Formats: sequence, structure tokens, C-alpha cells
Amino acid sequence: MTLLIVVIALALIFDFINGFHDAANSIATVVSTKVLTPFQAVLWAAFFNFVAFFIAKYVIGEFGIANTVAKTVFPDYITLHVILAGLIAAIVWNMITWWLGIPSSSSHTLIGGFAGAAIASAGFGSIQGIVILKIASFIFLAPLIGMVIAVILAALTLYVSRKSQPYKAEIWFRHFQLISSALFCTGHGLNDSQKVMGIIAAALYASGYIPDITSMPVWVPFSCFSVIALGTMSGGWRIVKTMGSRITKITSMEGAVAETAGAITLYITEILHIPVSTTHTISGSIIGVGAIRRLSAVRWGVTKDLLVAWILTIPVSAVMSMLFFYVIRLFI
Repeated sequence: MTLLIVVIALALIFDFINGFHDAANSIATVVSTKVLTPFQAVLWAAFFNFVAFFIAKYVIGEFGIANTVAKTVFPDYITLHVILAGLIAAIVWNMITWWLGIPSSSSHTLIGGFAGAAIASAGFGSIQGIVILKIASFIFLAPLIGMVIAVILAALTLYVSRKSQPYKAEIWFRHFQLISSALFCTGHGLNDSQKVMGIIAAALYASGYIPDITSMPVWVPFSCFSVIALGTMSGGWRIVKTMGSRITKITSMEGAVAETAGAITLYITEILHIPVSTTHTISGSIIGVGAIRRLSAVRWGVTKDLLVAWILTIPVSAVMSMLFFYVIRLFI
């Protein structure tokens, strides 16, 4: 019982860290274009992170992404020690990348940690390779989808507004950024909160408190959506700088397009029940709006560094969790 409480507490701590780690992704464009102040932006993002709970429960009617995360490891091999090692590795990697200002994926950190600890416990036969491969493929597909949608939306927007007065167009786009950022923040809440839900559900299943992964009590989603909103309110300013200005300089129009493209991508993956990185999604969208202006507007050196960090996240988290699992097994 004590170990279960520790695991749930760490899962919620990870959820909180995920909130301030990924807050930058959901508010970077709206802050960098000065539509909202940083304080206003985190409140805005946190509110819509929490609104996502009601959308998932009462509109969508299911938590499909949580089920996918929980199924990363075969049920017979899910133990509290495995989950504990994975969570510790995910938290450590998230803190390292936050400190370095690298917008890595909290999603893939958690998946890598969970899978790595299971491998250390029972070998490669303990993980569902097809599920992990599907999730890993979206390291490339999520930013690509976001980029393509952003290019299309930017082209359409430029065509429709070609005769508008620049000053009036700027005012309209600044207003629309409030809507687009709200859509993206809701998508962020829908996607990222469910990852921790899946881990807590797996812990409850391993402890015998629920008969299967899908039978999680209502306090699990409610607490996960609440905690990620609180984490978002704490901000993540190191990563805001990278996302808001280092990839490419953006205008209000480009910010609105990037957020809308990112939101659409997140809603598509919600339908597909695939946990993706909001970091990757918004990065691809920002690259798309920068590229349609001109390819040289995108700082490809920064983009390359981000891609390397994204690719390394799952294997590094997996190796870290293996080490933590061996240490935990010695003492617990």
C-alpha cells in the first residue's frame, strides 16, 4: 500500500512537471507575439488544460490515450517496481531537459522509462513492440503533420487576407490568437494528462485495486487534469525562449496559424488514441509557418538540435529507468 501511494504521488509530480515543462509549448507563440503577458498566458493555458477533462469525459466519452500508454507493457509484467523506476527516470530526464532549455517530449520520456524498466525486469518479451513502434513513429509524424497543416493554413490565410490593411489584419490575428491558443491548450490537456492516467491505472491494476486497465476510478482523470493545470501555471520560461523565438521569428498571424495547426494535429491523434508530444507538434507547426515565408527564415541548426534530442529521449529514458530499476530492486 505504501509503495502504491509513493508511485501515485510520483506520477502526479511528473504530471505537474509535465505541466510547467510543456507550458512553454502551449503559450510560447502567444507570449512571443505579446498578445498576452507571461502571467496572463499561463492562467489562460492552465484553464483550458483543465477544461479538457470535461471534454474527454463528457464529449469524447473515453480516455483512449491513457489506455494506449498503459498497454506499453503486457499486463503480466506490470509491477509497482517497474512503474516506480520508469517514473523516476522520466522525472529526472524532464528536469535535465528543462534546465538545459531543450523542448523534449514528456510523452516519450514516460513511455521510454516505463518500457525500459519492464525490459530490465523481464526482458524484451514484456513490452508491446507494436504499440511502442507506433508511438515512436509519431516522433517524426507529429511534427510533419503539424508542419504540413501549418503550411496549408498559412498559404490560405495569406491568400484570403492579401487585400487587407496590415494594421487591421494584425488586430484581427491578435484576437484570433486567443482562440487558437485556447484550442491548442485544450489539446495539450487532452493528450498529456492521459499519459499519467495510464501509468496510475497500471499501478492500480498491479496492486489489485482494479480488474483491468480501463476500470480506473474517476478521481484518477480528475486529479491528473487538475495537477497538469497547476503545473502549467508555474510556467517554463527557459523553453518559451526556444519555442517562441529561436526556431523562427513569428508574427501574430503566424502564431495563430501555428497554434491552430498544432491543435488540429493533437485532435487527430486523440481520435487515433496515440500519445504524441505537444512539443513536437507545435515545433513542426512553427517550422511550417516559418518555411512558407522563406526557408531561410527557419533556423535549421536549432531545428536539427531539437530533432536529435527528440530521437534520444526514448532510448536515454529507457536506459536510465533500467539503472533505477536495478537500484530499486536492491533496496525495496
